[in-house]
Order: sequence, then structure tokens, then C-alpha cells
Amino acid sequence: MSEPELLFEREGPLAMVTFNRPEARNAMTWAMYDGLVAACETVDSTPAVRVLILRGAGGKAFVAGTDISQFQSFRTPEDALEYERRLDRVIARLEAVTKPTIAAIEGATAGAGAVIALACDLRYCTPESQLGVPIARTLGNCLSIANYARLVDLLGPARTKELIFRARLATATEASHMGLVNEIVPAERLYLHVQEVAREIASHAPITLQVTKEAIRRLQVQRRAVDGDDLTVQAYMSEDFREGVTAFVEKRKPEFRGR
Repeated sequence: MSEPELLFEREGPLAMVTFNRPEARNAMTWAMYDGLVAACETVDSTPAVRVLILRGAGGKAFVAGTDISQFQSFRTPEDALEYERRLDRVIARLEAVTKPTIAAIEGATAGAGAVIALACDLRYCTPESQLGVPIARTLGNCLSIANYARLVDLLGPARTKELIFRARLATATEASHMGLVNEIVPAERLYLHVQEVAREIASHAPITLQVTKEAIRRLQVQRRAVDGDDLTVQAYMSEDFREGVTAFVEKRKPEFRGR
């Protein structure tokens, strides 16, 4: 019997979610997104849990995006809109967890994986880690308005544009300078360090942490009430997006034509 694609564990006041598809660099399936939401519900309904930690299995990636094979069935604008709405619901649920959340990042963190990491309250990575949203080079799709807003909150407009336009993964040092990660930790100490930080946080006043987190979330959410459905449809219904998905499946470089 194979192991679950997403693992949920408890250790005292800490809860741990492990994205467990190392053979696919922990690329997210629909079931994994559902499992992440279920884990958030469990954390919020369990008073003894004080901090949630997210990590990827295998040491090679945190999450390398959504499993792109799932995009092959996209045919209509509603397919695109429902995907982005579904992802928005998952990310919003993670962001709304009432306990502090920490991403322990090893290896590549790309696309939807970067969005998951950036929705956490704190991020710690190894010197070998890379983080970015290289969709302009890989698929030719886009982010939702809410996820663009999350990047702008952290980076500002100019650096957000550079991250998307250049379609490269930032090194750990670059990510630290940009404010995408809180600290760079040697790989052999990463998870231990994250646990130490989590236990320190878990020892503090829960209501102070909860109120502070929710206050900041509300301030951010107020700036995201913008309709971007037309932009999502424009990107996902393009010939370029179909070419990006086909090229990925065929393991070749896409040829984008701006159509």
C-alpha cells in the first residue's frame, strides 16, 4: 500500500503537514489541496495545537507547483476560472488558520508551491533553496488577483514584476534580501530550527498571536477585492497556455507566439 500524498502529524503543540510526492517534486494534486484544507480545519478545531508547520518530502522540493498533467483537460473559460477560484479558496483557508504557520523550505518552491509558502506567516529555507513563479517561461498562464496581491504585499510592484517577467527562481540569498524568507538555515538543521521557532511561538499568548495574525490578514484582504476573471480567461484560453502544457508533458521547451 502506497503512502498518502499528504501526511498530517502531531507532536505536542505542533502540527506538521508534509507534501508527500517526492517522485514528482511534491507537485500538488487536487486530493492534496483538499487534504491541506482538511489539515487547516483540524488545526483550528484542536486547541492543543499552537503552530502549524508545512514541509515537502524528499529534500528536493517544498512544492513544485500544481501537477501540470491536470491542466490537459482544460477546454473552457470556466475550467480556468474554477481552477483559480479553487486555488484561491485553498490559499485563503491556509492564510486564515488562526494559529501561526511556518513553511520549512528545501529545494525548489515554484508556482502554486511558492503561493502556498507565501501564504504562511513565516518561511525558513536552506542555502540551496530556490523560490519563484516562472510561469512566463513554463506554462504561459497567470496568477489570480489575490495571489498577485500577496506577492505585491511582500515584494512591492517592481520586484513582483521582475520575479514574474524574468521567470526565474530566486536563490535563497536573493529571496532573503527580497523578504520572501525570514532566515536561511543549513539543510541539516532546517527542520530542527523550524521546530525550535515553532515551540518558542507556541509558548506565547495564543490570543495575542491570533488577534495579531487576523488583524494583518484583514488589512491585506481589503486590498484584494478586485475582479480579475477576464485576465484569467485571457491567459488560460490562449494558444500559448495550451502550448506550455503540451511542451511540459512532452518534456521540451515551449514556443510561445503571443496568441
